[in-house]
Amino acid sequence: MPHAKSASAPGAGSKAPALQPIDRETLWDRSYAALRQALLNGRYEPGHRIVLREVAAELGISLTPVRDAVNHLIAERVLKRGTGGQGGGAVVPDIDAGQLQQLLIMRAELEGRAAYEAAAHVTAADIDKLRGLVDDMRRLIDAPANEGYLDAHRQFHFHIYALSGLDLIEDAIEMLWLRCGPVLNLVLPEYVPLLKRMDYHASAVDALARGDAEGACRAIRCDIEEAGRYMHGLLVGRQAS
Repeated sequence: MPHAKSASAPGAGSKAPALQPIDRETLWDRSYAALRQALLNGRYEPGHRIVLREVAAELGISLTPVRDAVNHLIAERVLKRGTGGQGGGAVVPDIDAGQLQQLLIMRAELEGRAAYEAAAHVTAADIDKLRGLVDDMRRLIDAPANEGYLDAHRQFHFHIYALSGLDLIEDAIEMLWLRCGPVLNLVLPEYVPLLKRMDYHASAVDALARGDAEGACRAIRCDIEEAGRYMHGLLVGRQAS
């Protein structure tokens, strides 16, 4: 009876499996998402220069996907082209008082409507999550340089907007935040006393817990409009000086 053939030893006449190529799209996505999150969280102030090699070093990847991500943000008018062409990175654009006013008008309309719609979908778990984020914001507002506050602030707002079911409106809101985030970072230290005086975030959660769509819409609109008046006044004063 013939003996069964023994299995070949590794490397004995067999070809090693090919290495899996690194998906360049994944690296591009990672770069793009990281830069968007930094802008949404107000990490960069207006006028900040984004250097490609520094971003690549932070992310631990090559320059090419970072350059692609930056070019995409430039095409979306979120960033401006830096000096030196595509190798010169990008700059976070300045926003004048008139542009800020337009952005805040759109934000108040869209975010108010998203909060209104969210009231029909909110759960007890969502309310607990939102109350936890309000507590985080109250704690972080007194942290050195208010570190972490804007991240908790973004998570709070976008948790509400995700509940609305209005995907296209949520995308539009995010684009507006990308334009406003650097200004929030710029004015936050001076705005802290007003944030402590009236907590529209807690009011929005209370309204959502009651199923009060109008109240949730009103609280979010008031939050945006009051902050907007303050930021607009600061920008007018800075541009006049």
